[in-house]
Amino acid sequence: MTAPDPSDAAIAEAELARLRAEAEAAEAAAKAAAAKAALAAAEVEAARARAGVASAGQVAPTAVATPDAPAAPDAPDAAAAPDVAGPVTTDEAGPLTGDEVAAIVRGYAFEGPTIAVGALVNGDPVPEAQVRIPLAMMNRHGLVAGATGTGKTRTLQGLAEQLAAHGVPVFAADIKGDLSGVATPGEASEKLLARTRGIGQDWQPAASATEYFALGGIGHGIPVRATVSGFGPLLLSKVLGLNATQESSLGLVFHYADREGLALVDLSDLRAVLTFLTGDEGKGELKALGGLSAATAGVILRQLITFADQGADVFFGEPELDVREFLRTAADGRGIISLLEVPGVIDKPALFSTFLMYLLAELFEVLPEVGDIDKPKLVFFFDEAHLLFRDASKDFLAAIVQTVRLIRSKGVGVFFVTQTPKDVPADVLAQLGSRVQHALRAFTPDDAKALRATVGTYPTSGYDLERVLQELGTGEAIVTVMNEKGAPSPVAWTRLQAPRGLMSPTPEAQIVAAVAASPLLPAYGTAVDRESAREILAAKMQAADARAAADEAAREQAKTDAELARQRAAMEKAEAAERKKAEDAEKKAQREYERLLKKTAGTSRTRRTTRSSSPLEEILGSPATGKILDGVIRGVFGIGRR
Repeated sequence: MTAPDPSDAAIAEAELARLRAEAEAAEAAAKAAAAKAALAAAEVEAARARAGVASAGQVAPTAVATPDAPAAPDAPDAAAAPDVAGPVTTDEAGPLTGDEVAAIVRGYAFEGPTIAVGALVNGDPVPEAQVRIPLAMMNRHGLVAGATGTGKTRTLQGLAEQLAAHGVPVFAADIKGDLSGVATPGEASEKLLARTRGIGQDWQPAASATEYFALGGIGHGIPVRATVSGFGPLLLSKVLGLNATQESSLGLVFHYADREGLALVDLSDLRAVLTFLTGDEGKGELKALGGLSAATAGVILRQLITFADQGADVFFGEPELDVREFLRTAADGRGIISLLEVPGVIDKPALFSTFLMYLLAELFEVLPEVGDIDKPKLVFFFDEAHLLFRDASKDFLAAIVQTVRLIRSKGVGVFFVTQTPKDVPADVLAQLGSRVQHALRAFTPDDAKALRATVGTYPTSGYDLERVLQELGTGEAIVTVMNEKGAPSPVAWTRLQAPRGLMSPTPEAQIVAAVAASPLLPAYGTAVDRESAREILAAKMQAADARAAADEAAREQAKTDAELARQRAAMEKAEAAERKKAEDAEKKAQREYERLLKKTAGTSRTRRTTRSSSPLEEILGSPATGKILDGVIRGVFGIGRR
């Protein structure tokens, strides 16, 4: 048995000493962090006490990052956790007590990856109280609301950037064109950095992978087109402003086109079907469609013509965009933000909003059921949502509610962006899990009523929401989300994080270059005009016209033949009459001739018996004289033959 090497023992002792020192250092760091947290809480309480607010407890230490509690590995803002070593001071007391602040901290402490919204505001921002949305709950839908100029677009941009960083594709409509800044890194400024530091955000400029789309190719982007058949009668009725009767009649027209194999690709196809049904050729077909009157069909046709004259026909056609293109991710795993550029069609708000609903309905149709998943397959931001619900029929609203209710199980989250929650029907609001409410204005009695209705929809909180909602600054909002257990989180006055991309439009040249380099451009860039209802009905009507022309020609030929036959019969009849007349005259002349001959012959014989004939009588009675008399008589009576 060999003796132990003294050098090995020395090494073991040194390693043990090192580990002991690290453990003591870690314990000291933990104690220091706890002490600093206690100090921060005490100073907050002292500040409240100085402001005359009774202390109701200390801030819960759950906001302190301990050494053995690592941040979510895939959260892009994990480095944004503030250093709580410094004291948190406020210029004035906030509306919440310490217990209420602690409850909010606990209410937004989630286990899984999250989307950072901002920091709690309680007089001043409280960086320790970060407000988040669980990533897994982003398919439970949401609402971003607020008056014009309160920061809704920047909120949308910030949420979209973080979702894309988590590998979630995003679709958003760019109403004013300034959302395109997500494709360009943001620009730092002292004001921006002071704000982000104040809410504990470690702001760094970053660009997101972006794809640009444009309705019908109006503007810069991959053209987004839809066939009229795919759009359907319900959405088209909403765009055309049809009443309930006209809407049902349009449904019958679609049914007829489908039954007859008439593909409705663009508006000209639908106009061709209506023109056919209201014309002479289609009267029988129209009569067979129960409930569709010629007058109603004519109204729909006129509405379509007006709609097309306004330039809306460019949105319908082929190739039809496959909505699964919105589910793509970049090569590095980031989700692609698909921006639908619509500045060129902002004067057609009903079409724009209804087209978004069409895209959402198409997603519902093509995506499989996935149930509850760790992160959404797509988050769809529905901007200017009030345009969608304005003057909507009951059937249309029912279709929206059904789509919103069921599309969650397809892994799609929908965020409606509008000015006031009152713009969204109650049945739709009931499906929304997260709410980011920016400031509301109450300048009129109707505004005040809408404000009170909005306040009534929030859970109980320590805020006087009717007052707070009018005092929110730009970039601040009242937030409540659905936690990981499906329950609403505490209501939190939140100063929102700043987007990492440019908060102004991306330069046009950069957008044009991105569109030209898009892999989608070859597939969707050029419109296709295949044989559809217009061509089929045109050929059918041409064939019918040819048959009608042939029938008309046959009728004209028959009339001509009949007239010729009549004239021929008349001529033959006239000729027969002439012949008969001539024969009668000839017979009459013959009789007269015979009478004269007889008369002259009798006289000659009598005289011959009584006396001898004179030279004159001999001349008259001679055969030569008879021939002369015969010619004279024929000439007198007009019966001589040439």
